[in-house]
Amino acid sequence: MIITLIVIVVLVVLIAGLYNGLVKARNLTDEAESQIGVQLKRRADLIPNLVNTVKGYAKHEHDTLMDAIQARGVANGQAQANPLDDLEKQASVMGDESQSIATRAKADAQASSVLGHLFAVSENYPNLKAAQNFSQLQEELTSTENRVAASRTNYNRTIRDYNNKVEVFPTNILAGMFHFTKKEQLPVEEATKTAPEVKF
Repeated sequence: MIITLIVIVVLVVLIAGLYNGLVKARNLTDEAESQIGVQLKRRADLIPNLVNTVKGYAKHEHDTLMDAIQARGVANGQAQANPLDDLEKQASVMGDESQSIATRAKADAQASSVLGHLFAVSENYPNLKAAQNFSQLQEELTSTENRVAASRTNYNRTIRDYNNKVEVFPTNILAGMFHFTKKEQLPVEEATKTAPEVKF
């Protein structure tokens, strides 16, 4: 009788520990997703200010700048009819909290591509580059991009740990019973998979 009671208590404690571990892992994934959302929203809020700064640039130089950004995008296989409109569109998706994190992260990657072209081309426009608004926004966007990358890495790590708990025995039994389902990691964007081509 006492041995049976001890076995039951041990099983209850074991099951409670495994269940609590699943809950904690799920909560960590939710927290990591929230952190990415915060950084994407911050970045999305900065982009319209940068776009307005560029749009306010002298008309004839603005058109030349847009042509240069478009040409750079075409050269990299990423043609945009209007880079600034595309940037604003991606910022809108990034800031939309009703969208999935995967959708928002994809929009961020596309915005990063346009921003990269803009920042590279701006090197040839000293007046724009010297504008306090532009340089400050460039610095803030770059800093936020680094935070997004760190948050993304943390998110994928917590998802990996959570999925391991959901799929590995014996927690997989409890996961099935209590409807803990596997979550998807954020995909690595194609641009980050390939090494840049260097030509001399």
